[in-house]
Amino acid sequence: MELLGEYIGLEGRRQQLRVPCEAPGVTDPFQSLLSGVAQMRELVTELFGSQVQQEAQDRVTAAPDEALDGDDEDDSEDENNTDNRTNSDGPSAKRQKTPS
Repeated sequence: MELLGEYIGLEGRRQQLRVPCEAPGVTDPFQSLLSGVAQMRELVTELFGSQVQQEAQDRVTAAPDEALDGDDEDDSEDENNTDNRTNSDGPSAKRQKTPS
């Protein structure tokens, strides 16, 4: 018994994952299947880990200024936003001290 998986990347590149479900010394087919699932999970984690690292490197190479910033938001929006200013017309937020 074996598990098969196929990953198709954004560019259409196919990568096949194949894991045998035969653990040494295990006669129970469900235990063998569980062993195969654990191995497949490790393969998928490695595959996506390398994909994420490659994508992160591509982003740094493509736009080093934006990659260092860390957010995808337009910084000019922050400069033009005047709604977050405090209103100085109202009373002070501090409590008045009362004599004891």
